[in-house]
Amino acid sequence: MAVSAVGMGCMGFSHGYGATPAEGESVRLIRKAYELGCTFFDTAEGYGPYVNEELVGKAVAPFRDKIVLATKFSPIALAGQELPEGKLSRKGIRKALEDSLRRLGTDYVDLYYQHRVPEGSNVEEVALWMGELIREGKIRGWGQSQPSEGQIRRAHGVTPLTAVQSEYSMMERMFEKDVIPACEELGIGFVPFSPLASGFLSGKYNKETTYSGDDVRRVITRFARENVEANQPLLDLLHRYAQEKKATPAQISLAWMLHKKDFIVPIPGMRREERIIENLGAAEVSLTHEEFDSLERELGKITLHGNRTDKDIERLGTVKAQ
Repeated sequence: MAVSAVGMGCMGFSHGYGATPAEGESVRLIRKAYELGCTFFDTAEGYGPYVNEELVGKAVAPFRDKIVLATKFSPIALAGQELPEGKLSRKGIRKALEDSLRRLGTDYVDLYYQHRVPEGSNVEEVALWMGELIREGKIRGWGQSQPSEGQIRRAHGVTPLTAVQSEYSMMERMFEKDVIPACEELGIGFVPFSPLASGFLSGKYNKETTYSGDDVRRVITRFARENVEANQPLLDLLHRYAQEKKATPAQISLAWMLHKKDFIVPIPGMRREERIIENLGAAEVSLTHEEFDSLERELGKITLHGNRTDKDIERLGTVKAQ
């Protein structure tokens, strides 16, 4: 699937990062991203839950056939999805997809992800069902979110994966060891969520910043006051490169990622017009091989503090860990 170098993660329009824009403004911003060249939009049934799909479907309706629209099904039942067979069943997934299509106002999804892959689950069965949905034309391709290398290989052997969506940024590089190389080997796209580490790498937050309500930064440990302070060397590095390249720290973070592999397409959240312009503009910020190598070496010297886990986010009380 050919998409813009940077996609739009739409979760934040409905929940996860504090107060959300009014619906009309959210629709305007999603359409603005398209006007500026974004052709990849990501949502999920679990965002809200449900309401984010309705919002995104409404926003992209005028250009639905000109974009790649991705959504996800939760492996655990959300409200109203209880079935004797369980959610992670042929019937459960098919019902989830039909409901997502209705909310999105479309008759197919370009990319349908399994939103987390429980350890010990039968990935081959899920892959088989995804193949059925592809043959029926209900989805164009499928993927997994946060899978292990083994889960990727097992699923791909049944129905080839289109993409893997997992957390990846300068602050979370665990998938560089095995998952990203496996994606490269198998011809699978890699879609980083939280590519700016929930906004930390934008350099717009400091140890004095406070978060309230439905904001995951309340429970993500990298935003704890002491960790923000301890991670200052990373922000200093980004600011230095940003100044040299006449860019912003966020753009340097995304340009670093885009330089790595051409099959990596980040999907930062962006809820203000200036952020959309900034993040999509990262595709125009090019690092030379020398600049990239130097940045990699300097990143390797920095010890990072704190992280982001599903279990931590569950403590927020608005999202259940998958």
